Amino acid sequence: MKVLVTGVKGQLGFDVCRTLSDRGIENRGVDIEDFDITDLDAVRAYITHYHPDAIVHCSAFTAVDKAEDMPELCQRVNADGPRNIATVAREIGAKMMQISTDYVFPGTGEEFYKPDDTPAPISVYGKTKRLGEEAVMELLDRYFIVRISWVFGINGGNFVKTMLRLAETKTDLNVVCDQIGSPTYTRDLALLIADMIVTDRYGIYHATNEGICSWAEFASEIMRLGGKSTLIHPIPSSEYPTKAVRPLNSRMSKDKLVENGFSRLPHWQDALVRYLAELNTNV
Repeated sequence: MKVLVTGVKGQLGFDVCRTLSDRGIENRGVDIEDFDITDLDAVRAYITHYHPDAIVHCSAFTAVDKAEDMPELCQRVNADGPRNIATVAREIGAKMMQISTDYVFPGTGEEFYKPDDTPAPISVYGKTKRLGEEAVMELLDRYFIVRISWVFGINGGNFVKTMLRLAETKTDLNVVCDQIGSPTYTRDLALLIADMIVTDRYGIYHATNEGICSWAEFASEIMRLGGKSTLIHPIPSSEYPTKAVRPLNSRMSKDKLVENGFSRLPHWQDALVRYLAELNTNV
C-alpha cells in the first residue's frame, strides 16, 4: 500500500508519516510547498503522478479566531481543499481519510456526541470543516471521516507547549473551565489512523484520548506533571471573550471504534505523561 499524507508540517501529519514508516508502509508527506490543495489542477497533477492507494488529509486552516476574519481563505482550505482531493481520489480509485473536528457540533448540553448526530457548527472554522466532510461524502464511497479534538504533538504549536512557555514567566494564569472535551496526543491518534487506513471499515468516527476535562483542568495537570508552580485560576468563557465562539461541550463518543474492531486510545493523562517525556528528549 502507498499512502499520501497532507499537512506533514503539522502535528498530526508528521506523526502519521512516521507511524506509517515505522510499520513499513510506503508513504509520502506533503505540504504547501508541494502543491496547493485549493488548486484542483495542481492537486490532480501531483496526486495522479504519485498515484497513492490512500490519502490521509490532515492539512487544514486551524486558526479558529483568524477564520472569523478570513472566511473566504478558510473555506478554500477547509472545504474546497478536501473537495479537490476527493475529486482526484475518485479519479484514481484511492480511498480517503478526512481529518475533521469537534467544532462541527454546536457544543450544547452534556451528552457525548455520536458520529451520526446532526452537525450544527457555530463558527466559521466549524462550518468550513463541515463543508469539507460533506464534499468527501458526496464524492466518495470509500472514505473515513475522523473527528478529533484538542490535539497536541511534537511537531508544531499547541496548548501544552503554550502553558509550559507561559509558566516560565507567569505565577498565575486564568484558563476557561466551562469548555469540556478530550485532549488528544497525535502519536496515539496516528497509531489508530495507521490501523484504520489499511481496512475497508469506512464511515465517520470520533477519535480522541479517553477521559474528559476542562481546559483549566488540563492546564493544571500540565503544570503538575511538568513540575511547574504556576497556579491555574478557572474562569468561565464569558470572562475570556474570543472572536470565534467555542463549543462548551466537546464530548465525543468513541463507541463506534470498538464496534468496528478498533482500539480506544489511552487516557489523556497517560498520553500527557508520555508527551512530556517526548518533549524532554527533544530539548
